[in-house]
Amino acid sequence: MKKEFKEALEASPIIAAVKDDEGLKKCLSSESSVIFILYGDICTISDIVETVKASGKIAMVHLDLIHGLSAKDIAVDFIKKYTRADGIISTKPALIKRAGELGLFSILRLFIIDSMAYENIDRQIKTAKPDLIEILPALMPKIVAKICGLSPVPVIAGGLVSDREDIMALLHAGVLSISSTNEEVWFL
Repeated sequence: MKKEFKEALEASPIIAAVKDDEGLKKCLSSESSVIFILYGDICTISDIVETVKASGKIAMVHLDLIHGLSAKDIAVDFIKKYTRADGIISTKPALIKRAGELGLFSILRLFIIDSMAYENIDRQIKTAKPDLIEILPALMPKIVAKICGLSPVPVIAGGLVSDREDIMALLHAGVLSISSTNEEVWFL
């Protein structure tokens, strides 16, 4: 699956990040082969994932945003057992580590809001052992380039991306792909 995921990102570097049913319907017609699911609850997440999978796309569930799931390992176990998700996204290193133990693809989401957050990147990667990291906000090409140069795992950037110029700057900085909830970006 890891090879399939990386190839999907290389073929289509824009990741559609969906936050509601309307966005889910729209993203299915985009060229994005990877979908970040940023909404749902324990009653709906299986159906949302199934919709993504039925369209032939890779489903990544942002575990922290699914209502009714706690920030405990059992939440990752739930996603593995009761959905066909390919992997998870989380800001919590322990959940990313658990996903790896269960064979799920994992993305550690990091908010780079100050120098302390920047300095903790290496420690968090070593602790969690994610397959990729996602850096937010994306619109810091100079910092993103430094992170890409230092990170032992591929980097995704997301947050506040609005046009082709942003995308090109981020790709030039070294990211593997760009995630966005902006539906216009999905179709660039």
